[in-house]
Amino acid sequence: MKRIFLFHLLFALVQPFFAQLDIYNLLIGTYTNTGKSEGIYSYNVDLKNGIFTKKSVATGVSNPSYIAISDEKKFVYSVNESSNASAVSAFSFDILSGKLQLINTTLTKGAGPCYVSVTRNHVFTANYSGGSISVFGRKANGSITETLQFIQHVGKRINPTRQSVPHVHQVILTPDRKYLVANDLGTDKVTVYRYNSQSINEILVPHDSITVKPGSGPRHVTFSRDGKRLYLLQEMDGTISVLEMKEGKLRLLQETSVVRKEGMENGAADIHLSPDEKFLYATNRGNVNDISCFEVEKNGKLIFKQKVSTGGIGPRNFTITPDGKYILIANQRSDNIVVFKRDKITSILADTGKRIEVGAPVCLVIY
Repeated sequence: MKRIFLFHLLFALVQPFFAQLDIYNLLIGTYTNTGKSEGIYSYNVDLKNGIFTKKSVATGVSNPSYIAISDEKKFVYSVNESSNASAVSAFSFDILSGKLQLINTTLTKGAGPCYVSVTRNHVFTANYSGGSISVFGRKANGSITETLQFIQHVGKRINPTRQSVPHVHQVILTPDRKYLVANDLGTDKVTVYRYNSQSINEILVPHDSITVKPGSGPRHVTFSRDGKRLYLLQEMDGTISVLEMKEGKLRLLQETSVVRKEGMENGAADIHLSPDEKFLYATNRGNVNDISCFEVEKNGKLIFKQKVSTGGIGPRNFTITPDGKYILIANQRSDNIVVFKRDKITSILADTGKRIEVGAPVCLVIY
């Protein structure tokens, strides 16, 4: 036990050194039903030299498209995005070797889980096809309990094809962990739930909600570090809504868009702030396959700066290295992760030409 502790301590001490050399470790969630991937991949990535080394792969899990690492970095949780056997899985995680070992799997009771979040006591899934939220307990050994709370969204919106029923696309905790925000593409609604971490029955309690543009389709949000602002990306029309949050209450400040040309097919996917919070980035799929950059003004509002190709097809999740020097974009349909160099002063992105070849990559987590 003492030896394990020393190994983890050593790893924590050498991490900053490797970061200075542009060397990171990366977990990759994928779709296994494509036949091109085996599960959750762990890679060592030398971004400066373009050397990408596969450390391990966790097999035997179906469509672990989105993943989350626990705060103590000892456990990993993934959705199993399947209409027939929708579930969430828990893994023990060795941060040194990158190996994951399946602990257990629990059904979500809601179809098509597409996003997972984790706290000390709970695991949450957004169930897209079912239009619901599942809440699970989290034990000391990392395992997941049966469903403790199940919240079914109701309603519809104007698009008869994609909004005839609710579609919860993301469940994400606020930085202070007091609230959980749920984005519903099917109802054009963002709902804030009060999070009672010690409760047994009412873990999530409705607190506030805001309805955005009809037919826009809320997908993902990213928070400012202080939790006072949310940047919401809408999948169906590419709108970005800047929202203010005060004591769990939402207020719209601005609407802009990743769409810069009429008649384009959209499929906005992921959104993140740069580490210094001076710039915001968002990906768009459809037939554009690009990433947009916005400057963040002091009042939180956005000014469009740049749009570049993602170097692949179907950009989904992307991640920014903690030092802000690189952006890695998972292109699901072209089976590659593209590495961009980022100018921290101007925000301008430049394709490095470096690629990590992985089948159907969806979610990227640097650890």
